[in-house]
Amino acid sequence: MVKMTFTLDETTVAQLRQAAARLQQPQSAIIRNAVQDYAHRIGRLSEVERLRLLKVFDEVVPTIPRRTAQRTDAELDAVRRARRQGGRRHPAER
Repeated sequence: MVKMTFTLDETTVAQLRQAAARLQQPQSAIIRNAVQDYAHRIGRLSEVERLRLLKVFDEVVPTIPRRTAQRTDAELDAVRRARRQGGRRHPAER
């Protein structure tokens, strides 16, 4: 283990001492467990974020056109051909 020194505000110190007393563990164990728990949650969505993204997903999926793979491939081929020909031949409509 590595010994480290931290500066904490009074509220955090009080919470740390209370948790250590309640769990009958050293304060260093409480800090280790808290850091480990925090590290596991980094990068995960909160429940609010998860529900928002699910709502967006439910709104977007029905707008996806239903077509066969062949039609999709044909559309992609047409787009690629148009790009290779370079730019518009007529002014864009406004």
